[in-house]
Amino acid sequence: MLRRLALADMDVAACVHRTAFDQAMPWLAGLHTPDEDRWFYRERVFPTCSVWGRFDGDELCGIIAFRDGWVEQLYVLPVAQGRGVGTELLDIAKGACDRLELWAFQRNAPARRFYEARGFKLVEETDGARNEELEPDARYLWTRPLLRN
Repeated sequence: MLRRLALADMDVAACVHRTAFDQAMPWLAGLHTPDEDRWFYRERVFPTCSVWGRFDGDELCGIIAFRDGWVEQLYVLPVAQGRGVGTELLDIAKGACDRLELWAFQRNAPARRFYEARGFKLVEETDGARNEELEPDARYLWTRPLLRN
């Protein structure tokens, strides 16, 4: 089941984020505490983004947060990866926006392959000096295909 998340879902959304982040990028694990993650979702993500979740029964297994043409967060629990959860969540954002941009770390090859397979094009790579992790990153862009008559 897909549904828009409410602030009451903040704790579990932050937990999905941290679990998926640490699994995908173990070299950055432990960057934030659970309290810091909850603060980030409460104060930054939920007030500024449309936040959706994918549930497997009662368990939240994936989240997407997007706003104004940007995917700010997209995380799927490791046990749910490869089952279309990320695609379903990304399709919600694609349905709401004519174009989307996002950042992915250059070393996160599985995420980069995921986005590229779903129509995102690489538009910029940086040395990471402007992100909190100081990790080289890549900016991607997706635009809705034009309808042909």
